[in-house]
Amino acid sequence: METISKYSFKELIQMGIPDELPSPKPYETHINHAPKRKDILSEDEKKLALKNALRYFEAKHHAVLLPEFREELEKYGRIYMYRFRPDYKMYARPISEYPGKSDQAKAIMLMIQNNLDYAVAQHPHELITYGGNGAVFQNWAQYLLTMKYLSEMTNEQTLVMYSGHPMGLFPSNPDAPRVVVTNGMVIPNYSKPDDWEKMNALGVSQYGQMTAGSYMYIGPQGIVHGTTITVLNGFRKIKKDPKGSLFVTSGLGGMSGAQPKAGTIAGCVTVCAEVNPKITKIRHEQGWINEVVENIDILVSRVQRAQANKETVSIAYLGNIVDVWERFEQENIHIDLGSDQTSLHNPWAGGYYPVGLTFEESNELMAKNPELFKTKVKETLIRHAAAVNKHTQKGTYFFDYGNAFLLEASRAGADVMATDGIHFKYPSYVQDIMGPMCFDYGFGPFRWVCASGSHDDLAKTDKIACQVLEKMALTAPEEIQQQMQDNIKWIKEAQKNKLVVGSQARILYADAEGRMQIAKAFNDAIANNEIGPIILGRDHHDVSGTDSPYRETSNIYDGSSFTADMAIQNVIGDSFRGATWVSIHNGGGVGWGEVINGGFGMVLDGTKDSERRLTSMLFWDVNNGIARRNWARNEGAIFAIKRAMETQPLLKVTIPNSVDDSLFS
Repeated sequence: METISKYSFKELIQMGIPDELPSPKPYETHINHAPKRKDILSEDEKKLALKNALRYFEAKHHAVLLPEFREELEKYGRIYMYRFRPDYKMYARPISEYPGKSDQAKAIMLMIQNNLDYAVAQHPHELITYGGNGAVFQNWAQYLLTMKYLSEMTNEQTLVMYSGHPMGLFPSNPDAPRVVVTNGMVIPNYSKPDDWEKMNALGVSQYGQMTAGSYMYIGPQGIVHGTTITVLNGFRKIKKDPKGSLFVTSGLGGMSGAQPKAGTIAGCVTVCAEVNPKITKIRHEQGWINEVVENIDILVSRVQRAQANKETVSIAYLGNIVDVWERFEQENIHIDLGSDQTSLHNPWAGGYYPVGLTFEESNELMAKNPELFKTKVKETLIRHAAAVNKHTQKGTYFFDYGNAFLLEASRAGADVMATDGIHFKYPSYVQDIMGPMCFDYGFGPFRWVCASGSHDDLAKTDKIACQVLEKMALTAPEEIQQQMQDNIKWIKEAQKNKLVVGSQARILYADAEGRMQIAKAFNDAIANNEIGPIILGRDHHDVSGTDSPYRETSNIYDGSSFTADMAIQNVIGDSFRGATWVSIHNGGGVGWGEVINGGFGMVLDGTKDSERRLTSMLFWDVNNGIARRNWARNEGAIFAIKRAMETQPLLKVTIPNSVDDSLFS
């Protein structure tokens, strides 16, 4: 058992916020820290933020903590309560090592610690998992209190989470979710970026991103598979062999770090620019990128050689992506696929960096002169878009990666609008690739975590999932054969690609039938003592969980893409159909106020009760979204929902009638 000082790990969890103050902790410079947030609070609001922070602690500690928290607020723009960061190592332990009365609660503790694992989290000391501001908690007191509540919980209680704050344990019942999470759910008129800055600084709301605030992030692997499918289908769309073809993009953070690995799996040459040397070093050490180049001249010659030799290689350029696009145009280097996955949902606070400044200079300007920083970001977006336009005129296929690149570029005045002045000149990857090829047919990012922490269990689940898919593929209709074969190939090669970071986890694109059959096979294996408990989940970037007009629902053309009924219905339905925990967020990958997204977690323990829950919930979790996409007249979804009704006689969905366009001529 892991022991820190005189207390064991379990005792420290059960202690929660300690009665005696721990010693202050030094600011560790080798850790990848969040940038300083803007100074947005008035003096009265700063006083309120400090009062809000101190309410977690007994009055006897306030005199000591007040100046410390005031200094954090002034220096970092937030109160993180660094003093209370645990001394024990942060990682997903085997479920048996957690204290508690409920195995479901122990599984949630495991997932929370996985989100904050140094190998997984982008800014672990600030409790930020990915995306620059995707937080699990706002401060360390919230973490300590939440873990304590989970260690005390029974299966007849539900923990209520308000934007990182554990409101408390409430009586419920064994079929209810053990935890219900909301993040950033503010009144609609208060969803501007500065509203988030202010409410987060006050300690009353947070940006949960998608799987960060849902405790379901599994490192870049969580997005590698979807990125691989996107890159493969991007090359299929332009009828190019990936071998020797060039994919240029940027961002090596939590989600974007998956891009070079996906490019390598697809078999192309990938150039991914990143300005942050720490995250570049981490991704290289983790094997997500093959090479790091810091000189643009060397990059040019290296890419030319890779194209000529038809290499499969991923190259990180430590520098600004705009320099890459501009220089490649000057050198007449042909880019086959182009995109961008920097965190442009957060352009003014570290999500996107201006050209011409170093990483350090940008961070200093961001804090000291935010208006000038904002101006320089806008100027960079204009240059970025102009360079992309020159390449697309030469045949490059460019797509928006759902990170709000086109949205923010348009707001900056860049040339990214179509001739109608309403739409963008480039599609979202969901519009062109993921929507019609995957989401409409119900295929999305199903994932699982081995609660035992055993790699052997992961290998066994890979084999089980592969066997299920291969059997399903024998009778699958032609419309989904490509998706089936892509996923069989993926799961067979998953271990070879060394995708695990943090917990023993896997992701696989599957439809409702696939998810249910794989989950049932896992549950049977648990019942037979072949593997330990399994935690099911998914990315919010899925068929049904997210309403996001510029990404997940960008291929919805009936005028409803700006509505959020689907995401809200999804989380409500998951709640009473058997999810172990559910979450709903304002924000996510495209920005605060731009998307509503929901997720779930489900613990399989090998019982018949687990089988009942997984069948009920997983069927709904996918088909809710297919039904909505069907009503938007998406052909693939109409096919998929009709097929679902054939398999489940209790399902009755309204099918749209088509209208002859000639009637309007």
